[in-house]
Amino acid sequence: MKYFLQRIAFYLFTLWAAITLNFFIPRLAPGDPVDALIAKRQGQISTQAIQSLYALFGLDKHESLWTQYIHYWQQLFHGDLGLSFTFFPAPVSQIIGQALPWTVMLVGITTVISFLLGTGLGVLVGWRRGSWADGLLPVTTFFSSVPYFWLGIIAIYLLAGPGSFFPSSGGFDSNLVPAWDGYFIPSAIRHSLLPALTILISSVSGWILSMRNMMITVSSEDYITVAHAKGLSGRRVAMSYAARNALLPSVSGFALSLGFIVGGTLLVEIVFSYPGLGFTLLEGLQSKDYPLMQGIFLVITLAVLVANLLADIAYLLLDPRTRKEG
Repeated sequence: MKYFLQRIAFYLFTLWAAITLNFFIPRLAPGDPVDALIAKRQGQISTQAIQSLYALFGLDKHESLWTQYIHYWQQLFHGDLGLSFTFFPAPVSQIIGQALPWTVMLVGITTVISFLLGTGLGVLVGWRRGSWADGLLPVTTFFSSVPYFWLGIIAIYLLAGPGSFFPSSGGFDSNLVPAWDGYFIPSAIRHSLLPALTILISSVSGWILSMRNMMITVSSEDYITVAHAKGLSGRRVAMSYAARNALLPSVSGFALSLGFIVGGTLLVEIVFSYPGLGFTLLEGLQSKDYPLMQGIFLVITLAVLVANLLADIAYLLLDPRTRKEG
């Protein structure tokens, strides 16, 4: 219990630090976000409305920085992430709400599949080391070292193009309207296959290597020798003793690497012009849309923290020693 409470305190502190950093981003960045909006909409914003815009975006120069900080927290508690410059006057929460499901489907499904598949294959390869499966290790090493976006560019060059089954960009056919019907869903799946395959190939290779190395290390432990001496079947020793203990570092590694996975996946979305958070973030960067960038940064931070917390809970359940320490 003590371990769990310590982790909760750590994540709350991290969340506070992320939100505080998010508050200072538009205030420390060069340039003025309101000036950027005025320049974008030349002749459409009157001089009288400029001060109202500063107040609207929480950048009122007549208020102290501390007062603005308190107002920012109040907005967050009400679920208000501000207004987007790029899609003004649409709220940032609405823009993120439209892009988030695309990223969740792409990142969530491919991350879980790659972890389960890579871990399972790593257990098999590590337990039966010296077999033909070891010949695949150079291939997995190569793919695990290739960046997501670079693999995506290669995939577009080799597999996409005129007449190909795989579209090179977009999330669905341009002549369709998003809806849960027999036309849109197959189109969305077809557009997601190539970016999903890109992420899957790159990430599953890393999990295979990691789990194989841990299985080899665990296989030399004394309790594995004792399990064999008891006459237990090889399958039971592999799954109940070796794999369970080898899985603990992989669970921690999954939590630690999740931020890199999310970051790499956002780049894949940009490469494929996939309508998720990554492509939306690119639009925000090009338009200097600070509220939109802040909102996406905050959502990603929350997602990574929640995933790490779930990984810690899984670690707590898998490792009895952690529960005893608590």
